[in-house]
Amino acid sequence: MDKVMSNKKMIALYVLPSLILILAIVYIPIVLTGYYGLNEWNGIGPMKFVGLDNYTTLMKDSKFWDSAKHSLLLAVFSALSLIVYLAIAMVLAAKLKGANLFRKIYLIPMLLSSVAIAQLWLKIYHPTSGIMNTFLESLGVNNPPAWLAEPSLVLLALFIPILWQYAGFYILIYYAALKNIPTSLEEAAKIDGATSLQIAYKIKLPLVLEVIKVTIVLAVVGSLKYFDLIYVMTDGGPNGASEVMASYMYHTAFRAYDFGYGSAIGFALLIICLVATWIIRKLTVTKDTIQYS
Repeated sequence: MDKVMSNKKMIALYVLPSLILILAIVYIPIVLTGYYGLNEWNGIGPMKFVGLDNYTTLMKDSKFWDSAKHSLLLAVFSALSLIVYLAIAMVLAAKLKGANLFRKIYLIPMLLSSVAIAQLWLKIYHPTSGIMNTFLESLGVNNPPAWLAEPSLVLLALFIPILWQYAGFYILIYYAALKNIPTSLEEAAKIDGATSLQIAYKIKLPLVLEVIKVTIVLAVVGSLKYFDLIYVMTDGGPNGASEVMASYMYHTAFRAYDFGYGSAIGFALLIICLVATWIIRKLTVTKDTIQYS
């Protein structure tokens, strides 16, 4: 094994299949998307090179900036929801009776497809027979809102199932990180008179900080490029009130058949995700990494 690992040709041979796969499904499509964004193209006929015209148009496109604002709001909500997920994980990791059952319940949304979740919440939000409005009517609310048809409410109505969909994923990550903390640290803190809140804030939180940083990046970047559930539930409506960058890219490319401009939107989305990742890493950088054995 040592001979193999010291042979650079063998290492290159082992790495080559993965490298080819990554190039084929990641980097080459990125380069092609950037190139298509420099052209005027309907997806079928010949391309017409227009340089940076698509990107210049993009900077002045109010619909794009509205969709970017909606994606940013979803990213902010997703990042803030991590606080709730972390709190739930801490409760589940504290030897709570029935924690295994709750952990399985939280994972159920991960087992469902986005289309199934969208259909479920469409039934919940139905204006006349949905559970949500039926409950509000039982409380005495007259004329409850049509959640997915009112521009002022549709984003909030969409954010709830999106955050619910990924709750189990983040709770599981935090739960695994918390269970990896040696119990001796918590026991020592209890002997010194620390309360449960102090243990959570001063011991557990610093030890899972690196995991939290990773989940912030995952939540923000995932929200910026989110598409499927919004597409099924509202298709960006009403009147663009729930349009996000990914859905606007889809509508431009595959419905308006403007693949050049759609590619420019997609490439801009990539740049925004990279910038967001860089900003998060800069804001969450720490000088020292706490380690334990």
